[in-house]
Order: sequence, then structure tokens, then C-alpha cells
Amino acid sequence: MSPNLILADIRDAGRIDEILREVQPQIIFHAAALKHLPLLERYPEEAFKTNVRGTANMLQSAVDNNVTHFVNISTDKAADPTSVLGKSKLLTEQLTAGVPEDKRRTFVSVRFGNVLGSRGSVIETFRFQIQKGGPVTVTDENVTRYFMTIREAVHLVLQAAVIGNHGETLILDMGSPIRIADLAQHMINRSGRNISIEYTGLRPGEKEHEVLISLQEQPHTTSHELVTSSRVLAINLPGPTDFKQTSWTKD
Repeated sequence: MSPNLILADIRDAGRIDEILREVQPQIIFHAAALKHLPLLERYPEEAFKTNVRGTANMLQSAVDNNVTHFVNISTDKAADPTSVLGKSKLLTEQLTAGVPEDKRRTFVSVRFGNVLGSRGSVIETFRFQIQKGGPVTVTDENVTRYFMTIREAVHLVLQAAVIGNHGETLILDMGSPIRIADLAQHMINRSGRNISIEYTGLRPGEKEHEVLISLQEQPHTTSHELVTSSRVLAINLPGPTDFKQTSWTKD
């Protein structure tokens, strides 16, 4: 096992601070999150503990330990959110933007679409369902989603650390959204098997069509032709007794 592997929980502020004091990183790519949409609709307090409070712990410790670059991994569901997942990730963007500006540090967020081939990807789900003989399940025949490759996701994260200005949210140009039913049919056709598509209905909090930038945000160009920036309403990092879980709601 690699000596660089560290076991810790971002909900534990003391442990996180202990690690950052020991390691003294200059750059943090913050990807830890709960992202299962239906489960977080059922247990919103868990979204608060990990996605919101955990990110606040990471940000505060990063400030206290002189981290120069912090990249918060967010999601397109944070733009005009309708789900607990989306709302919690928008709060992580707002907390990141709320870190006081300082010439010694650049803290930014990046919004991802669906990453092809990643764990939980719809591609992997469809492949498994096709191998089992179907049916392939799609929530709604009109639902669309934005997609990016793992290579594009990595590129965006690395570029964000270089081209982003403090407090910005960066979004990759992922082209036009893809109709999920068309994707499912294409994979079925490629398999050569006679498999049906079953429509299960949108899940609570799920959108028919995602957006990349909220109606309240103003997109701006960056030095990279495929990356756009926006700014969210900043929220100051909470103190030890602030931002209590009792204030977390789904509304």
C-alpha cells in the first residue's frame, strides 16, 4: 500500500487540519462528495455533512495552511438547482468564492457534466443492462444531459488551477446536450441484440434538461477558448458555531 495514501473524513475538521499541517500542500483538488441524487433527496442532512460542511472544513484548513491553489469540483446540477445534490454543490461554489481574496492564493470551482466512463456513468449502466439482456432503463424519453470525457475532465481541472481567477466558477464547452434515449438506442444497436427501452419517470429533484450557467450568472470568456467563467454569490466561511445543520433544508 502506498505510503502517500491517507485515511480521513472531510467531515472531521480537526483531522483535515492535522493532515494539511503535516503535508503542507500547495495545490488541492477537492473532489470528495456524495453525489447519488435519489439518496440525497431522501437524506439531505448527509449532503450537508459531507458536501457543504466538509467543503467548508477543507477550505478553512487550506486558508490556515497557506494553500496557494484550491480547485473545488462541482457539477452542472449546481446551476439553477432543483435537487439536494445541486443545492449542496452550489453552496460549495459559494463557499469557495467567499474565501477572502489574497494575492497569494487562487480558489476556484469547476462544473462538470456527466463524465463518460466514470463510476456510476450512464454508459456503464446501459452496458450492464444490455449484457443482462435488458431492458435498458431511461427516466424520460426527452431527457438530455451534457457529457465530457475523462480526458476533458482532467484537462479542465488542471486548466482551472492556471487560468482561473479567485472566486470564479469555470465551465467547459461540452457542445450540445445529448438525448439519453438516443444514446441508449445507439448502444443497443451496436450490441446487435433485440432489447427494449423502459421509461421509468424522472426522479425527485431531477431535471429534464440541465443548464451549465444559472439565469442569475453572467458568463465571461477566459484565456482558453473552450472554458467559460461565471461568478456565484459568495458566502463567507462559517465560524465554529455558524452554519449549523439545523439550517439545512431542501427548499
